[in-house]
Amino acid sequence: MRDEPAPSPEAAPDSIQSTSLPGIGLLGALSVALAACGGGGGGGGSTGGGSTNPTPVNYNYTPADAARFLLQAQFAFKDTDLTTLNSKGYDGWLTTQFNAPISQTGAQWLTAQGYGTPNHGANYFDLNPGDFMAWRMLMTGDDQLRKRCALAVSEMMVASLNPIGGFWPPYVIAGYWDMLNANVFGNFRTLLEEVTLNAAVGYFLNTKGNLKEDTSTGREPDENYAREVMQLFTIGLYELNNDGTPKTDLLGNKTETYTQSDISNLARVFTGYDWDYSAVTWLDGYESYGVATTEFASARMVLDPSEHSLLEVKFLGTTIPANTLGKDALKTALDTLYNHPNVGPFFAKQMIQRLVTSNPSPGYVSRVADKFNNNGSGVRGDLKAVWRAILMDSEARTLPTNTTAGKLREPMIRLAQFARTFDAYSATGKWEIYDLSSADWGLGQSPLRSPSVFNFFRPGYVPPQTAIATAGDVAPEFQLHNETTVAGFINFFTSVMRDGYSDVKPDYTAILAKVADSQSLLDWLNLHLSANQVSPATIARIKTALDANAITATSTDDEKLDRICNAILLLMCSPEYLIQK
Repeated sequence: MRDEPAPSPEAAPDSIQSTSLPGIGLLGALSVALAACGGGGGGGGSTGGGSTNPTPVNYNYTPADAARFLLQAQFAFKDTDLTTLNSKGYDGWLTTQFNAPISQTGAQWLTAQGYGTPNHGANYFDLNPGDFMAWRMLMTGDDQLRKRCALAVSEMMVASLNPIGGFWPPYVIAGYWDMLNANVFGNFRTLLEEVTLNAAVGYFLNTKGNLKEDTSTGREPDENYAREVMQLFTIGLYELNNDGTPKTDLLGNKTETYTQSDISNLARVFTGYDWDYSAVTWLDGYESYGVATTEFASARMVLDPSEHSLLEVKFLGTTIPANTLGKDALKTALDTLYNHPNVGPFFAKQMIQRLVTSNPSPGYVSRVADKFNNNGSGVRGDLKAVWRAILMDSEARTLPTNTTAGKLREPMIRLAQFARTFDAYSATGKWEIYDLSSADWGLGQSPLRSPSVFNFFRPGYVPPQTAIATAGDVAPEFQLHNETTVAGFINFFTSVMRDGYSDVKPDYTAILAKVADSQSLLDWLNLHLSANQVSPATIARIKTALDANAITATSTDDEKLDRICNAILLLMCSPEYLIQK
């Protein structure tokens, strides 16, 4: 049994406090956050790989340390999660989560709500239930680590509800989400194949209906997936060292990982695939043609050998001989990508960015990539080992004190955290939260609604003319952060915190008893929302604003609700909350 690393002492509040909320001037304070995010630091070893549960003890993590871990590993936490974590330790808690069953799937939920039953309103073409499903998945279910990791992967191996047409788009995107959840604790090679043959990915990146070459018309195979599976899903544009830094020649030039010829050749492998309608029933009486039932949406795409290219394929130094069967060609191609030395650091760095920090040190990336390359038992691509290495690395478990550490919380994750922290429920069971991609009145982001295969933001995005740029750091999520989205976020939360959104309402019962004591209320909110990362100075300013309207036992329910909502709004709009460390 491996020893658990000793919990790190709680560090003093970081120096982002220089940008703390001045009074209640929210918009100006939030804009200052543009200069408040950046790189990581630190070092030390990781404890990845397979593990067994430690002997039950009390690990005595501070509440802030435990909360910080939980907010990296999932969306939100309850006080019972703090108790469980202290009894199991980080390592044992992860093992328990890895072994926990998947909660209700997206497709199962859609069916349970009746969204798979056709009606004469052509609901089988309606995209909106896909949004309801996505939000419901993020806001409910005990398998938070699984969902948090699946969401992270969805921002690298991207498919989106936006362009999906045909029958049952919500079921198609649910099939993608469910596939990620089913494989995110498995092996990367299996995940890569499931992504490649997924119905939503096939539609999004043109593998669906991709036809072999036709010399009589000059038609060539579509190259979209061949390009993106290399550039975005596996190896990236440039050859990497194991620590994620680019390899360079003596003149400092980077080496490209693939050429146009590699793309054109690999595209032949992905021809002949289409959605699998073999299990569907065609229903009459709704259109002038039959309406398919939903089974195809969760099925892997199938190969039509007559439409598959049998030409020789040469890419990345691998040759697939002419006349190779489609399934064998696919296996060779995916094996080649999977075994490329770039995959470990390429995947590791982006997953660290999603869960922990925008600018992990090369040492941190290398330690996680090592676990991808070999989990300690000779297995490559063990994703449990990767997640364990990311979350238990000393760079993740030590609270940084520099101003350039951490990452900006994504808007959709803020809303999911709010919903889970305050026990949001759907009065109708429908969870009718629509696409919130609007930057004017919304979040500027909505789950499974990426505007392109390049995700909501680029992993290497640098906000121009900022301290981040001057330092040579990146801040991916800041590509979503501007004057419009800042105002939109404040306006959106001002509304939903009090009245909810459509049929989804918050429940503040857990903190109602604290409402008359503004300090007690803020202490609870600070721990549960930010792991105590909002500084005492900022908390004091918010307290002053709240205390301007005294609350007593005789105050009305509306007055009590006003205080709760004002406290949450002021805290969640402060830069120290927005930058997660």
